Amino acid sequence: MPRLNFREDLSAWLERSSVQGFIITLIVINGVILGIQTSAALTDYFGNGLYLLDQLILAVFVLEIMLKLIATGRGFFRSYWNLFDFFVVAIALVPASGPFAVLRVLRVLRVLRLISVVPRLRFVVEALLHAIPGIASIGILILILFYVFAVVATGLYGGAFSDWFGSLGRSMFTLFQIMTLESWSMGIVRPVMQAFPFAWIFFVFFILVATFTMLNLFIGVIVETMQTLHTRKDESTNTEKTNVPANEVAVLTEEIRFLRKEVSELKDRLQRLSR
Repeated sequence: MPRLNFREDLSAWLERSSVQGFIITLIVINGVILGIQTSAALTDYFGNGLYLLDQLILAVFVLEIMLKLIATGRGFFRSYWNLFDFFVVAIALVPASGPFAVLRVLRVLRVLRLISVVPRLRFVVEALLHAIPGIASIGILILILFYVFAVVATGLYGGAFSDWFGSLGRSMFTLFQIMTLESWSMGIVRPVMQAFPFAWIFFVFFILVATFTMLNLFIGVIVETMQTLHTRKDESTNTEKTNVPANEVAVLTEEIRFLRKEVSELKDRLQRLSR
């Protein structure tokens, strides 16, 4: 029993705002250090102190993971965020030499721990993950639209502008550039309009469908998912506040019965004494 209380106390201590704030500060400092280390001049200026500070922060991260493992036990690996933290910290422990030299670049993933530590960032990422099915459906719809417009563009403008619309692949790439609104007017559409005056109808219609409509659909799916998750979170919070666990209800019921029995016995004694 004391072991269970120790784990609960340790878990509560790790969740304290002061501890979380300390971890967030270390993550930010670590991110700054990794950025400084990309400059040879700055690295030479700060010397070995920068490396020692980086290793000290890494040691704190390892200690945090170990404390979480002690506090939660096997439950640690049931949380995707805990697995993410474990993976990010474990990469930093791999020797950055020989065939593992490429893993040195992945140290910057430690900055992404801000997502798992800050609740609001974690909520946004969870919303994006839940929105993947809707985003995938919209992506398939965009692919179909691109295919249709690319076939039409290849047939209409492929002969005169083979560099842009000479094949299906080139047409899809050109339409993707137009969808991003990168040099679409002066770079592509106006030269095409010199040979085909009414080409603007095709391109304006494509931009309205592919850029504005599809982009709004993406935003709509993500916003709706975030609202749904927020509503579920509020409902679960209210349920936890209002509902009493079944075992507590049983204990309270038993205590009430015991108190009623005691009151009944006291009444009987008072009646006997009054006689």
